[in-house]
Amino acid sequence: MKNKSILAFLLLALSFMACKDDKLAPVASNSIKPTAVTEALPHDTDDPSIWIHPTDAAKSIIVGTDKDTDGGLYAFDLNGKILKKSIPLKRPNNVDIAYGLVIDGKKVDIAVTTERESNRIRVFSLPDLEPIDNGGISVFEGEDLRDPMGVALYTRPTDGKIFAIVGRKTGPSGSYLYQYELFGNGKFAVGKVVRKFGAYSGKKEIEAIAVDNELGTILYCDEQFGIRKYKADPALNDNKELAFFGQKDFKADHEGIAIYKKTDSTGYILVSNQQANTFMVYPREGVNGNPNSYKLLAEVPTSTIECDGADVTSVNLGGKYKNGLFVAMSNGMTFHYYAWDLIQKRIDEAKK
Repeated sequence: MKNKSILAFLLLALSFMACKDDKLAPVASNSIKPTAVTEALPHDTDDPSIWIHPTDAAKSIIVGTDKDTDGGLYAFDLNGKILKKSIPLKRPNNVDIAYGLVIDGKKVDIAVTTERESNRIRVFSLPDLEPIDNGGISVFEGEDLRDPMGVALYTRPTDGKIFAIVGRKTGPSGSYLYQYELFGNGKFAVGKVVRKFGAYSGKKEIEAIAVDNELGTILYCDEQFGIRKYKADPALNDNKELAFFGQKDFKADHEGIAIYKKTDSTGYILVSNQQANTFMVYPREGVNGNPNSYKLLAEVPTSTIECDGADVTSVNLGGKYKNGLFVAMSNGMTFHYYAWDLIQKRIDEAKK
């Protein structure tokens, strides 16, 4: 099945290389080749997230969305094999993972996805991928503009509380994003809105959101405009924008964001340059001692086509992934896995 998936990718890549759309770049001849490609999903992949197994990292899984009216979440092993599909969902878009939500007195690892056609976020236990939300948590209630798309989870280090930051197809600048505290109510996960924030250019949409738990920050892509940064803790009552970067680095859409953590405070921010089929790499810690100043370090061409979403871990997953795994969505209904060393090599070459 792995060979069939890689063959399907190569055929699709060749078809796109022949495309005459001036907004779409071909897969570069020097692009990084995938270490593995997942089995294809039925409809339209969009966003992945990595769950780390608590006792055996080699048993970690990738959870990805299949974006359709009859879509769902899928769990893959580290070879790209489908392990399980969730219950059917009405157009799930993005997904993120957090550890230790207290439900009925027990800590449960969770995957949270937006369900666009129901205006809800859905909560699933991991690794069994079972729903624990009693049908979902309604979002953007009372708003005319709802249609949830992006989601990222923040775990506050001081008390372990978990929050979902949710974006939508469109909305007002200043309160485009809603932040929900997640908690248990009996056997189910529920949520309450605790914050509304986020500048928006009005150019396209805000879909890609990432949270840096250790640094306490939120990054999100204001597509075709730039990457914005805010504090993550709603208790700070601070909605001031901390940084705005990447305005001139992208061909068109700023898309999926992944944060590679070398230490608690250093590493890389990788953002999909969607129409160029590359990832732009920025220093997680900023430059020249300024944590809110971001200089482009490298542009890494990958095998992914028009990538919407990505995730990365620096955890040793064994085998080819001893220094971590980078996973990214690609057209063709698949996700591509890359051993982190492949990405690091390109970053190091760009620094020379």
